[in-house]
Amino acid sequence: MHNTGKISIIEAMSRDVSEVIVRLARREDLPTMLAFEQGIVRDERPFDPTIAPDPIHYYNLEELIDHPEACVLLAEEDGHILASGMARKWQARAYLDHESYGFLGFMYTRPEHRGRGLNKLITEELIAWCKKEGLREIRLTVYSGNTSAIRAYEKAGLRGHILEMRLPRDESEK
Repeated sequence: MHNTGKISIIEAMSRDVSEVIVRLARREDLPTMLAFEQGIVRDERPFDPTIAPDPIHYYNLEELIDHPEACVLLAEEDGHILASGMARKWQARAYLDHESYGFLGFMYTRPEHRGRGLNKLITEELIAWCKKEGLREIRLTVYSGNTSAIRAYEKAGLRGHILEMRLPRDESEK
């Protein structure tokens, strides 16, 4: 069962843009959401050789739907789910100037609907949810080589912050 406060926030935030409705995810959406998660994994594999072999899951989507400090949104048009995203409150590291922050993830748009601004629409709604929850710091992670995703997040107002680097295993064994 959804947190009723969360539903009223999303109802107030939801808007109709060219017949696209942004709404809270529901348990009956899980099959589509699980397929979206696998789409994310598939899309990210070329950027990260350390992703474990299938089957893998990035998120506990069922838990996130009901989590009191999370918001999972779907963009829907004519009864078809086109895109997804989530925000969740996380505790910040002790040395930062904020106690908690909003973390965005589960960002996915069906390939045939990319370029329509759905990611921006969901990102804006998630940012609004974070602000309503008192979260002024908002972060997400994206692979440095994923330039199309980086451009999409920049359009929503996010900026690059930290670049995580790694020594590839084959090089570290030399």
